[in-house]
Amino acid sequence: MNATVRIGLLVNRLRCMSVAEMGYRVRQAAATRMGRRMAGRTAPAPLPRARTLAVHGAPALDPAEREALLLDAERICAGHVVLFAERRFDVGVPTAWNRDPDTGVTAPPLYAGDIAIGDREQVGDIKHVWELNRHLHLVRLAQAWAVSGELRWLHALEQQLRSWLEQCPPLTGPNWTSPLELGIRLINWSLVWQLAGGENSPLFEGESGQRLRSDWLSSIHAHCRGIARNLSRHSSANNHLIGELAGLYVGASTWPCWKESAEWTATARRELEHEAVLQFSRDGVNREQAFAYHIFSSEFLFVAGLMGQACGQPFPRPYWASLQRALRFLRSVRDVGGHLPAVGDADDGRVFRLDAGGGERAAQLLALGDTVFGAAADSHPGVRWLLHALPGARPDCDPHEVDSGWAFPDGGYLLFGSHFGEHTEIKGLLDCGPLGYLGTAAHGHADALALTLSVAGEECLIDPGTYSYWQEQKWRDYFRGTSAHNTVRIDGLDQSTSGGRFMWLRKAQAHIERMPSSPGDFDFRGSHDGYARLADPVRHMRSVRFDSASNTLSVRDEVSARKPHKVELFWHFAPELDVRLTSHGLSARGKRFVLQLQASGADLQLELVRGAENPPLGWCSRTYESKRPCDVLRITTVSSAVPVECRFTITFLH
Repeated sequence: MNATVRIGLLVNRLRCMSVAEMGYRVRQAAATRMGRRMAGRTAPAPLPRARTLAVHGAPALDPAEREALLLDAERICAGHVVLFAERRFDVGVPTAWNRDPDTGVTAPPLYAGDIAIGDREQVGDIKHVWELNRHLHLVRLAQAWAVSGELRWLHALEQQLRSWLEQCPPLTGPNWTSPLELGIRLINWSLVWQLAGGENSPLFEGESGQRLRSDWLSSIHAHCRGIARNLSRHSSANNHLIGELAGLYVGASTWPCWKESAEWTATARRELEHEAVLQFSRDGVNREQAFAYHIFSSEFLFVAGLMGQACGQPFPRPYWASLQRALRFLRSVRDVGGHLPAVGDADDGRVFRLDAGGGERAAQLLALGDTVFGAAADSHPGVRWLLHALPGARPDCDPHEVDSGWAFPDGGYLLFGSHFGEHTEIKGLLDCGPLGYLGTAAHGHADALALTLSVAGEECLIDPGTYSYWQEQKWRDYFRGTSAHNTVRIDGLDQSTSGGRFMWLRKAQAHIERMPSSPGDFDFRGSHDGYARLADPVRHMRSVRFDSASNTLSVRDEVSARKPHKVELFWHFAPELDVRLTSHGLSARGKRFVLQLQASGADLQLELVRGAENPPLGWCSRTYESKRPCDVLRITTVSSAVPVECRFTITFLH
């Protein structure tokens, strides 16, 4: 990154800050410089207060689950580790903890405050480094020990921990650059601690075992201290803050071994109770407007809450009520096939990976809620493991919380369709909410008034996802930009103005002007002001109607301006569909349905685009760092007032 770009990003970042935040950042920078003196310091001697929960053996597993778990543990011992959703990387034996397993770049052993995490030449892709060092896979080795009782798994775990402690001393290297990463690592270390037997684990037998225990506790102290001194504040106080607080709470609760531990626990608990309510809307939507981070934040809150239950220090009802509402929203927007619209950023990062099959996270989270809130049987293997490792009474929660809904106006989403939860389900999602959360809106996309659609559990009109945070800039700009969403773009410009990879300067504001009465008789009208910034201001208005009796969807887009503007309307289709332009419009065929689209308006040009690269158009990303072509219908006209109307007719195949 050259100096001009770096200065530009700094200026943009300052534009997103309040005066109070600027003062805070100056103090933090000074503290970072002073932190060099702390690098390499020995932690104070711990008191014998580490918490060992009543965890014995393993939960009930069927033979296939047990076999999959042990097979994954074998692969981990051979240096092959799953990172993100499903990609397995060779991380070396012993593990090269500071090396990006994708690019092969090894970060230097510098003071963490001197490392530029966005410099690919220095650290490679920092996301790959961080993901490995979250230590989700170390929990798998502890699970293998709990299942089999074979000491070789503890020996493998010991080798992994020793190599990490040697390669990653406190405040040195890329794995100390983010307090969020410290928090996730503490959570997984806590799970390892409990599943491996806690204070009485064979890990700590003999002089060598006691040395491992001492070195591990010293690093744990540095983790807790590092988080407590560097909590994300002001415009950074999003999922990072929730994750940092959850990690600090779990860490200080598991190892209350130092004089600061009580203060760490109290601070983390108090702020978690506050953020659990603040970062979710009244109707359960995570305010980052990114569904993957909705799940991520919920995972953190569950782990911290379950730790409180296990310690006999339960969180209050409002904390759990916020999680109940979050799960209600998640259950509502998920289609009958288990698909979740890819709204906003996603990096496949997760707090824990306890299911050897690497199952779908939304399903696991909903199953966890069903068990914790509804006393349902813990049929999901990941849920069984989590509740086994963190045993405790079920929380005090609202027994009258409803299971699902369709209108989430405070969060900014409305559902339309029919037969929800049935095999003939039609489910659409309309985005009429804010761009994102706080000053930077870091994980939001320029998708005002966009919509998605699934039919019979098959994705149809899609949100293409995220792809990558650190690939070439054009890809980051495309996937978070307006042309990658089912909405209107004016004059080739995004609805909101980007200031960097995780920053929006001017944010489009959407407004609901006509609220529909039901998902099956859906009649919506809304607008946004994203193009009011133009020299000739443009207002985009969208009307969406769905009639369940005829299975028809009508979308009418109007622009209002003094002069003509280039208007582009995009419709993105799932890559599994057979999509063709016809003399009457467009046809998209799935396994169980056909969707016909007819467009009307003045001087419309219809073009089907797939896999274009310069500029990008016609791509989707289902998992982090992967992309594939998909069909996009681009409808173009030049107008100052003439509306464009698209009529979709859905026919089920027998």
